[in-house]
Order: sequence, then C-alpha cells, then structure tokens
Amino acid sequence: MSLGSLFHFCRFTLISLGGFGLVLAPAQAVTFQAPIDQTDWKLMTSKFECRLSQPIPDFGTAVFERRAGEQLRFVLDTAQRSLFGRETLIVAESPAWLPGNANRQIGRVETPASSQIRVDQALANDMLVSLYKGQSPALTNGRWNGTKEPVKVAISSANFQDAYSSYKGCIAELLPVNYKQIARSAVLFPSAQWRLSDATKKRLDLVALYVQTDKTVKAIYVDGHSDNLGRRLANRDLSRKRAEEVTKYLVKVGIDEEMVTTRYHGERYPVIKNRNNETRTRNRRVTVRLERDS
Repeated sequence: MSLGSLFHFCRFTLISLGGFGLVLAPAQAVTFQAPIDQTDWKLMTSKFECRLSQPIPDFGTAVFERRAGEQLRFVLDTAQRSLFGRETLIVAESPAWLPGNANRQIGRVETPASSQIRVDQALANDMLVSLYKGQSPALTNGRWNGTKEPVKVAISSANFQDAYSSYKGCIAELLPVNYKQIARSAVLFPSAQWRLSDATKKRLDLVALYVQTDKTVKAIYVDGHSDNLGRRLANRDLSRKRAEEVTKYLVKVGIDEEMVTTRYHGERYPVIKNRNNETRTRNRRVTVRLERDS
C-alpha cells in the first residue's frame, strides 16, 4: 500500500443489502480516498468535451464529463472492478470541520460487469452540489471480492471550487451537438416542394457550426430523394432541386463549396416502402452525411 492512499477501517458503515434497503451494520469498510494535501483536480477542455477528474490513489479515477450535445455523467474508472458487487450506494459525507451537516444519501446505481461505474445526470449533478458544499461523495459497495465486506471510494472536495469554476466556463463553450448526433442528418420536405423550411435551416445551421469547428471533417455528401408519387423523371428533378437547395444554403452559411458533393436519386432509394402518406413523408428527404479524415 502506497503512502498516497487513504486506507482505513470503520466500525460502522451504511451498506446496501439487496432488496432489504439500507442498514447500519457493523463492518470494516476498506476506503480509498486522496489525502487533502494530495487532492488533484484535473481539467480537460475543448469545444467537444469537458472533463473534470480526480485521481484516487491505488484505485482509479473519478471523472465528471460533459460531451457536446449530451448530459453530464459521472464515471468511476478502475482496474479493480472485481472489488465491486452489483449495487453501489452513493452518500454525501460531511467532514468533521463542517459541524451540523449530516451525511446525505444521494442514491444508488447498478454496477455493471466492466471497468467503469457510471452515474447518470441527476445523481451526478447531486454529487457536484455536495462537492461544492465541501462534502465528499462516497461510493460504497457491500460485496468486496464476493464477500460481505464493504469497500468505499470517496471523492475529496479539497480545491474543488476553483476547478469547478473553470469547468463551468468550459460547459458554456460546448457545441450544441456532437459528431455522432450530426454525422448523418435528414431533412424532410412537403410533397412537390424543395424550398427550405425554418426548421430545416436551423438543422443545417448546426451542421455548418459543427463542420466549421471540427477540422477533421473533410467532406460533406448531400443526397436528394423523393417519394414515388408522379413521374420518375419529375421525381428525379425534384430530388435534384432539394439537394441543390441544401447545398446552396450550406455554402451561404460558410461551408467551403469544395467540401460538398451533391447528388440526387429521385425515388430509387426509399428509406421505407411508399405505402401511405406517412411513409412517403419520410422518403421526401435530403440526407447530409459528414466524413472525417481517417
């Protein structure tokens, strides 16, 4: 055991016992936590992701991460996944120098059979609040190495507020979408129409914003389609007008025309069979696909 690890035993601890809820049971909880004088908050920032992390000596890393277009989540990353059972309790623990602040249960999460324990937005936000108030979110599991002995991982609140201030600044600068959400977009058109609606323009504005920020995007493919109502040649011409209208708008809002390949297919490639008005609506579309530099 290294000197950088806080490894101690407690006579009593809150643990989760399956469907029996929480009990105050005598136990010796093995605790991993960074000492106050060695607590290190690391901040990684970009337009695409903000990560606020704390190394937990001898255990792993606690990470609050927010990706563009997604909600906050907390990840406890560890090579010691075998220490944990199926359910983990999260409690905001108050230090001795905060009298009057009782420990508070934040919630509990299912523990997957992987190297990460993930906590969704609501509980992750609650963990951030507790850190800001000087408390330490502690993750306790009552099935250490298949036994009934609990293991606890606590996140130190030392030096948190300064790091959190910078983290909030990063959040404010995140893009509204990420690559996965924008890499393939479809915009729909009314029957026999090719003009862009306001909703379509807003979607294309997001595409343009992302492409202008992510320099790894090297090509954009714009493909026009139609339903099967009317003559094939007329439908092909309609799909061309739709595709060209989309390309024209992307160029207008700042996309390099050399990046864009415009194609049109008429009714040849329906996304779903043209059986009724609803399915035909889905086929009257232009798809915009981004391609990154490999």
